[in-house]
Amino acid sequence: MKIGKFVILLLVLIFSMSGYSSQTILDSPLAGSWYPSSSVVLKTQIDKYLDNVKEKKLENVIALILPHAGYVYSGQTAAYGVKEILGKKYSRVVILGPSHQHHMKNMVCVPQNIKAFKTPLGTVPLDEKFIDKLKKYPEVKANDPIQVHEHSVQIELPLLQYALKEFNLVPIVVGQLDINTVQKIGDILSSLIDDKTLVIASSDFTHYGQRFQYTPFSLNFQTQDKIKRLDMGAVKEIEDLNVNGFNSYINKTGITVCGSNPILILLAMLPTHTQVKLLHYDTSGMQTGDFSNSVSYVSMGFTGKWDTKNHNVKKINETLTQSDKDALLKLARKTLVYYLKNNTMPTPKEVGIKITPNMCREMGVFVTLHKDGRLRGCIGEILPTRPLYIAVMNQTINAALHDRRFHQIQIEELPSVELEISALTPPKPVSSYKDIVIGRDGMIISKNGYSAVFLPQVAPEQGWDLAQTLTHLSQKAGLSSGAWKKDSAKFTVFQAIVFNEKSK
Repeated sequence: MKIGKFVILLLVLIFSMSGYSSQTILDSPLAGSWYPSSSVVLKTQIDKYLDNVKEKKLENVIALILPHAGYVYSGQTAAYGVKEILGKKYSRVVILGPSHQHHMKNMVCVPQNIKAFKTPLGTVPLDEKFIDKLKKYPEVKANDPIQVHEHSVQIELPLLQYALKEFNLVPIVVGQLDINTVQKIGDILSSLIDDKTLVIASSDFTHYGQRFQYTPFSLNFQTQDKIKRLDMGAVKEIEDLNVNGFNSYINKTGITVCGSNPILILLAMLPTHTQVKLLHYDTSGMQTGDFSNSVSYVSMGFTGKWDTKNHNVKKINETLTQSDKDALLKLARKTLVYYLKNNTMPTPKEVGIKITPNMCREMGVFVTLHKDGRLRGCIGEILPTRPLYIAVMNQTINAALHDRRFHQIQIEELPSVELEISALTPPKPVSSYKDIVIGRDGMIISKNGYSAVFLPQVAPEQGWDLAQTLTHLSQKAGLSSGAWKKDSAKFTVFQAIVFNEKSK
């Protein structure tokens, strides 16, 4: 009996070792249903789709929106986007596909143990280093079953294999996200990509009909035109690179764009000067002549160059519109007046300020007070742990009443006090003080339990160079003036978008 158990255990061990590669290579279950299982037939099908696209229209493609239905329905529309990257070289492709099977509130999913994806056209290795970096973030979960069961990412692979031949894959299944998490994921991905990265947002557009529980208008001879107008409204927001506009359009119309969150993440990532082009539009209703249940397919291309250096600063600056900045400054001042009169914190509603989605982003912030051109108080928080508007309200009170360098501000002083807000990117460690850029970076020095921080605007305002700045920073921390030169000194940097009542 014992020998029998030993043999069984040995066989299980041998089997598991011999099957290791099959456990780490996802053999896509879509072959034979969503597209042909024969490599010859599949290549012929894709080749036919691409032949129907007469010419390329774009240069320097950095991203695409592609549909993810079965190829018989969406393959031709997808080919219009794929044609634009045919024969191009990308070292990495990030595919963002919505989760149809699993509920993931404010989470995205990457593979845990899977090392490659396999289709009839071959095996695509995963970019394991990139994925390992993603796994460090709390918004990213690693789960292989979710990857196996989700078609929205896998459906794009044969098309990309045909067009690009060789690349490393980053498959990301996207859950149900609020706008704050969208921005976080966009910032995370933007900090990791390079100029050899292609990003795909996988999405179908309007799902009309009882089957999809979406019938905003009745079925009649105008249904085709109404569906198209609905889709083109979403396309317009995408063409404007409008994260909040697209999100508002989705919420307002209820339009069933299943990949809205992948598209939102893409929009949050794209540089300011990205060019956008609608390449093709189709619906299953137009293909079958039956609009009782119809799905829309869109192919869009994005051209330009990824901003891999100052993305966080630019995206925050783009996210906080001028009206957002004005509202935050009014909120800070009215909060301070209310607190000095009532000795209690107001709500935004009590001081007449409407909170926008942008103001709800979790961000670090410093509030600075000046009087007659001189510093009158400055306190803040570096880490993004709560919505920006709440941080602004609290740090305004702290800067006015709890900065130990100054006596508390009195209400009669307020007409001569100017408020300044610095919205911060998440802090990141650097290997050396030599990586700090004056005028761009805020900085924190840490050594032997001592630390101090300077906002990015401090050095330019004082006319200091890097050495002078770090000398003053060391002294502020209670260290010797040359402590910054020692290897034991550690530095963290962040950037800030600075706006004040004077500039307003």
